[in-house]
Amino acid sequence: MSSATAAPALTDAQRRHYQSEGYLVLPGLFSPEEIAEVVEEAGALLARKDLIASDNIRCRWQPHVVTGECLFETFDPVADIGPCCERLARDPRLLAAVGDLYGEPAFLFKDKLIYKPPGTKGYDLHQDFIAWPDFPRSFVTAVVALDPSVPDNGCTRVYPGYHRRGYLSPEDGMYHSIPPGVVDEGRAVPLALAPGDVAVFGCFTPHDSAPNRSGRWRRQLYLSYNAASDGGDRRTAHYQEFHAWLRERYAEYGKHNVYFR
Repeated sequence: MSSATAAPALTDAQRRHYQSEGYLVLPGLFSPEEIAEVVEEAGALLARKDLIASDNIRCRWQPHVVTGECLFETFDPVADIGPCCERLARDPRLLAAVGDLYGEPAFLFKDKLIYKPPGTKGYDLHQDFIAWPDFPRSFVTAVVALDPSVPDNGCTRVYPGYHRRGYLSPEDGMYHSIPPGVVDEGRAVPLALAPGDVAVFGCFTPHDSAPNRSGRWRRQLYLSYNAASDGGDRRTAHYQEFHAWLRERYAEYGKHNVYFR
């Protein structure tokens, strides 16, 4: 599904900021009522014990930053099990905003619901691009805040301007963290968001997040898109490729009975 508007969704200043800095914040794109529906759905999904299992490759886990306990953190994908999440992912306002950055329609490529409960470790500095043959270089992620997202609960931090250097790691089809010294860590911009705010950044924008050292959740939807001219509707094909890649990675650690549910 795609959407476009007759009038531009963004201002010239917003488009220039995104092109220059590699990210853009859209305050209050979604209403409190819309966010409340997704928060309720997120709670219901968290009770789905039939889904949350270490062998289910829909699920992601992170260690507790102090105890090392393995914590459930993410559903990836989520749109197929969460109709409210899917509604936001395909919302005409969001598709129009991303499409305006492209100058053409945007297609949903990937969708995650990240809970980041208290104590969860953050993510190392990285870029989202993965050098698979068909991975879209137009990959853009829109982060929809369900809870307040601030430094003490591990908000995402972006590093402006570095997207113009392209991919900073070997294009070998594997995930890579960016080692110290490649970017100036003093340039980090915390994406402090209120519920309903959306932050958009591209796959070449370096970003990371600190641990959630607060006593609060930091739930967010991570909704990723590609341009119409860069593969069109590729969500199904992406998840087939992604699941095959995950099975290979799990097999390297002796896990051969993983499944997707």
